[in-house]
Amino acid sequence: MTDDREHLAADAIRVLAMDAVEAANSGHPGMPMGMADIAAVLWGRFLRVDPGDPEWPDRDRFVISNGHGSMLLYAVLHLSGFPITMEDLRNFRQWGYPTAGHPEIEQARGIETTTGPLGQGFANGVGMAIAETHLRDKFGSDLVDHRIFGFVSDGDLMEGVASEAASLAGHLGLGRIVYFYDDNGISLVGPTSWSFSDDVPKRFDSYGWQTATIDGHDRGAIADAIETAIADERPTLISCKTHIGFGSPNVQDTAAAHGQPLGFAETELVRKALGWPYEPFVVPAEVYEFFSTAMERGSAARSAWEARRLLAVADSSKARLWDAHFDSPAVSLEVPEIDPGSSVATRNVSGTVLQQLSELAPALIGGAADLASSTSTLLSSSTDFSVKERAGRNLRFGVREHAMGAIVNGITVHGGLRAYGATFLIFSDYMRGAVRLSALMGVPSIWVWTHDSIFLGQDGPTHQPIEHLAALRAMPNLWVVRPGTPAEVAGAWQLAINRTDGPTALILTRQGLLVPETDTTPELTAQGGYVVRDGHEVVLVTTGSELPLALAAADLLEGEGRAPRVVSMPCVEAFLTQSLEYREDVLGDGLPTVSLEAGATFGWPAITGENALNIGINHYGASAPAEVLADRFGFTPEAVAFQIEAWLSHR
Repeated sequence: MTDDREHLAADAIRVLAMDAVEAANSGHPGMPMGMADIAAVLWGRFLRVDPGDPEWPDRDRFVISNGHGSMLLYAVLHLSGFPITMEDLRNFRQWGYPTAGHPEIEQARGIETTTGPLGQGFANGVGMAIAETHLRDKFGSDLVDHRIFGFVSDGDLMEGVASEAASLAGHLGLGRIVYFYDDNGISLVGPTSWSFSDDVPKRFDSYGWQTATIDGHDRGAIADAIETAIADERPTLISCKTHIGFGSPNVQDTAAAHGQPLGFAETELVRKALGWPYEPFVVPAEVYEFFSTAMERGSAARSAWEARRLLAVADSSKARLWDAHFDSPAVSLEVPEIDPGSSVATRNVSGTVLQQLSELAPALIGGAADLASSTSTLLSSSTDFSVKERAGRNLRFGVREHAMGAIVNGITVHGGLRAYGATFLIFSDYMRGAVRLSALMGVPSIWVWTHDSIFLGQDGPTHQPIEHLAALRAMPNLWVVRPGTPAEVAGAWQLAINRTDGPTALILTRQGLLVPETDTTPELTAQGGYVVRDGHEVVLVTTGSELPLALAAADLLEGEGRAPRVVSMPCVEAFLTQSLEYREDVLGDGLPTVSLEAGATFGWPAITGENALNIGINHYGASAPAEVLADRFGFTPEAVAFQIEAWLSHR
């Protein structure tokens, strides 16, 4: 390896990024041009990845949290031999190509996670480091021994999610993290000094990180900083003083370099300034040779790892444990035995089911945002994950909902673990960015949200969800499960742990619900909706805590000579995947339909039809005991039956 080739490699990254943005007439050339030297050193001298097996479990992870600079990632992946072609680079940001405007997870191509919403990638990397540290403790460094390298920007560090994640990473001593801060003094609209005057290294010092400040274009200093970071047991932030749009005579160090093409005339000046004589999308052989040589390091490491893995799995017990983590075997759960006629909160049933699941699924790990006792999400058979106890499966996130969501995603995309995060449903608002990314990526993160309605009572409207069920159901690929019986709770967890193509949200009650005399089986939850009580005159569709209410109202209607059918629909999304024949069999063909749910009615016409009666709460709640709220807001059997009878009488 020569310094000349490394220099040429850095310039190749710069020019490829510049030319791809120019060809697309869209994109962000400034960051790739400014961080190219760091990328060349990291990929050339340190990173252990293998284009021959991009999903090798013990590879280093490389995350670009400042995802607007995606062309840097695509350039180094292409040059290193990953399945990103020059044609893909020519078609940056175009339909049907893997070179999207911001990185979209495709680990078979080397894209580790979806980034772009600033701060999310930063926190994803913290989740990856938790996963690596936990798995290394469980399987030993022969099988798990890698690092998480990431590029972050001023924008990432301004977002609260990154601050939360950085605080937790320092507290947990996650020394596998090495982040490079692109400290170029420029944001999208102008100098960062307009809105940002933090002393970032001191801030991270206070979090318990190791910090360093270097010239981001001095490749020797970059290499020295990485060596120091690797030797330390703390997470590391390397503040790299860089020039955005490096090499551009008229645009370097200005906001104009951030998010728009440089223009043909300026790209020609860049070529001249860098001494780059090649046409757009032409790269000299020496650059490919440089990266090919670097990739031999990862290929050799992967081959050695494969040999160690074969020795390790010769032990059948270790082989079974490895498979339980990395092959995601299906899980079947039993329904907790709870006396019929008793009252129990679904959060408490969930807690019981979770203990059962923790024994069946050793890859399960998770926790709550300082609410483990309230959400019933503590694994009683395990310890807490901490600096001293890396084997712990209980994650103490503290009051950090934003970071919890993104960290859970990071653990999940890392592989080898299934992660969940819990809080009150009202605070899913704080997590929404991460939840949306889990759905967009199609990764099976598990979200546990309790205190799901006005019936949490006296905490009042600041804590009482109204629009949240409707808003979450509007999110494509997120399955929202609101169980109302012990069997449905077991079914909700069974659905969540066995789902592999997207996230699942469990919506649970604080208040007790009447346990039915005869409960169903967990498998019915996966159908999304099913008939609980048959009838031929009117269909009452309900979820969660309103199921006992619907059954009681049906009793009153039957006493008035009506023949109501009650349908429990714990998961609307699962129900909509069923055949038309099944859905019509459950809802009836043309029967009058009523929905009953203690939340906003928005969205229910998709199930009940446009001329249905949708009973819900389209206003905020109040601070009062749950039984008072039920009476005031019309959620008693008498009030529900009266509304349905009046509606049927006037049809």
